[in-house]
Amino acid sequence: MRSLIPGVIVATAAFGVANAEPDSLDDVLGPREIAVGEAMRAGATGATAIGLNPAGLPLNRELVFEGGYGYRASDSASLVNVSACDSTNVAPGCFFYQYAGSNPELGGMALDRSTHVFGTSISRQLVPRVSIGATAKYFRFNSEVMDEPKASGFTFDLGATIRLTELINLGISGQNLYSTEESVQFPRAVGGGVLARPLPTLSLSFDSRWKTDGDGARFGGGAEWFARAGSYGLPIRIGAVHDNGLGSTYIAGGIGLAHLKWGIDVGARHAVDGGDETLVLASMRFYGPRMAAPGVE
Repeated sequence: MRSLIPGVIVATAAFGVANAEPDSLDDVLGPREIAVGEAMRAGATGATAIGLNPAGLPLNRELVFEGGYGYRASDSASLVNVSACDSTNVAPGCFFYQYAGSNPELGGMALDRSTHVFGTSISRQLVPRVSIGATAKYFRFNSEVMDEPKASGFTFDLGATIRLTELINLGISGQNLYSTEESVQFPRAVGGGVLARPLPTLSLSFDSRWKTDGDGARFGGGAEWFARAGSYGLPIRIGAVHDNGLGSTYIAGGIGLAHLKWGIDVGARHAVDGGDETLVLASMRFYGPRMAAPGVE
């Protein structure tokens, strides 16, 4: 009986961690979307569209290469994202690679969890106000945590963006809607959001996301103010997120430096209730040809 008790404790702890740690829905996000409370499904462009809504790619016209790194202290996670996105043609798309490696502690032991994802996103503007998009991903997931079996396969996302006016967008998307192999790291989810620009330099957004397996909902919102100084821009972002499945609330924020040929962004999120997570991310972008954003008419 004595030998059985430690095993039960470890198994229970492992089960709890497996459900509480972030998964691919969270690991793919960059500093811009994190800073505004993950609320960019209605205005996702470039690398942001990969994780939130591929239908947002036609919202601008640019060729951009981006690389980013993030660190999450709660499970010693390193997050790496690299992408190339081109929205200057009739079928905007991205190629990307994402890596997430973490070392959650259980019973004084550091376990290993890693995810590799390769994929491509493509979108099309059906009419000036409506665009659709899809993402195809190949993943390989390895984990030493109990109830997290190794898995590899393909999974697919879909999305749509509606531009109600020049100032208001709606977005809806589904992640991992179909997978060739089930994995706890790639749960099915649907989400939607709205983005408004009351001023040319100010955007406000709100998003919600639901895991379809019953693990609760996630709600977030934020604001971005874009200050200008000559040929440079200084985006300042703030946001908040609540996850009722985890019972956690987070505050977030970030800052950036934008130029015609490059951009740098830093974002952070910290749990203020129901957890101790602190996540910090940074990315850098390099632009090729850039054109005026399309109108709604």
